Amino acid sequence: MKLEINKSIGLSLGFGGMIILVAALFNLLEGSALLYLSLCMILTGIVVYSFGEYSSELSGIKNNEVWFKSVSSKGIVAWILGFVLTAFYIVIYWFPEYLGLKKEGNTGLVAFFDPLSFALNGHGASQWFVYGTLYTIAILGFGVKFILKYRHNTYQIVRTSSVMFFQLGFAFLLPEFLAKLNPKLDYFAKDIKNMWPLNYYFFEDWHLKAMLGGGNLGMFMLFFGIGMIFLISPILTYFFGKRWYCSWVCGCGGLAETAGDSFRQLSDKSVKAWKIERWMIHSVLLFVFITTVAVIYSFLINEKAALNPQLFLVGVIIFLGVFSLYVFKIAYKKLALDARKGIYWASGIISTFLIINMAIGNTNVFFIDSYTLRSWYGFFIGAAFSGVVGVGFYPILGSRVWCRFGCPMAAILGFQQKLLSRFRITTNGSQCISCGNCSTYCEMGIDVRAYAQKGEDIVRSSCVGCGVCSAVCPRGVLKLENGRVEI
Repeated sequence: MKLEINKSIGLSLGFGGMIILVAALFNLLEGSALLYLSLCMILTGIVVYSFGEYSSELSGIKNNEVWFKSVSSKGIVAWILGFVLTAFYIVIYWFPEYLGLKKEGNTGLVAFFDPLSFALNGHGASQWFVYGTLYTIAILGFGVKFILKYRHNTYQIVRTSSVMFFQLGFAFLLPEFLAKLNPKLDYFAKDIKNMWPLNYYFFEDWHLKAMLGGGNLGMFMLFFGIGMIFLISPILTYFFGKRWYCSWVCGCGGLAETAGDSFRQLSDKSVKAWKIERWMIHSVLLFVFITTVAVIYSFLINEKAALNPQLFLVGVIIFLGVFSLYVFKIAYKKLALDARKGIYWASGIISTFLIINMAIGNTNVFFIDSYTLRSWYGFFIGAAFSGVVGVGFYPILGSRVWCRFGCPMAAILGFQQKLLSRFRITTNGSQCISCGNCSTYCEMGIDVRAYAQKGEDIVRSSCVGCGVCSAVCPRGVLKLENGRVEI
């Protein structure tokens, strides 16, 4: 069909901006004016096309022909897009020199972003600055598209605006400004919302040293980060569920909700996929927990810190024991038998290793060098899974592949949501007409319709509370609530 004029303009602007970036990659263009022009063209193109797509329609969600379009139904366009995204992530993580990152001076695409990088942080660009800029542009542009599509739903507008705000302000601009104001400090993560274990290197020795030597700012980041893990996050999850982070704040979730909205229906809803999801995401959480314990223990030994290394291991054993006892005595009704067994076995095995280590005084707490453990995690999970697969496979496996199968932050928040939270999605089964919209557009692979047909509340630990299931329901069957769940 012939495109409307505003859609044609939007496509022309967007792809025109991309062509400028490709030309810069091959050192054909340079200059700050062209950089700002290309970014403005990409952002404006997305917004203009989105207005052309939705502004002329009546409010209400329409997913017309979503299973017939090549890009949204695993067609040829989807596979090409997936290949391009995957290749881009591989280059970003492991071959940044092809983007122009060089010790003797940037060239190509990285050099093209130097003017913006100097303006924001006072340093030349890196591949991560290029990536962060484009990532933010994508969330802002497709965030507008999402708001236009769901403009009849106040919750979706507020939620998406929150994600856009936190990505632009806290994840992109604030860390860059802080780096410019403190140019002599060693690098440490300055995105205050990106906490452990999503920020898996928070407790690594180099990062701890940088924060401890970072003056007031470094100490604030250290104590605020610890407070986020043990105090702020559990409290917010208790009242609002994991959605406060996964759907309102997190950049990974933000990209999935905005740029990935066209692929949300591709998530596998089968029981087999759900079983794989449970074992994979909790295995990643166990991996990062073991790695973190090993890294902190190594730091305490090598740096001769005030905290005794043996006392730290005792604290970990006590924590695992208390958690296992809580699950056994109080929360056993909320977890399946295999989940409870997994917790008991994992806690027991880890505690055994720690006790043996305390007895023989091994410097490698799990008998594997801590650097080896963190390098494994950084490669397989931090890079390959979260980046290459997590975003590159959007057009093939859906937009929440990383959040669903790999994110350790989602796993921890899922535990808190399942065991402690007041958040749930209530259902009115008598009104359900079994249209299946809710299940189709659940990006986390939850068969929402099955719960609605039985009139059961949805308290799944994987639910990120995006609310799209409720938004697409034609009968108002689903409602997001924060009341206490009676056992």
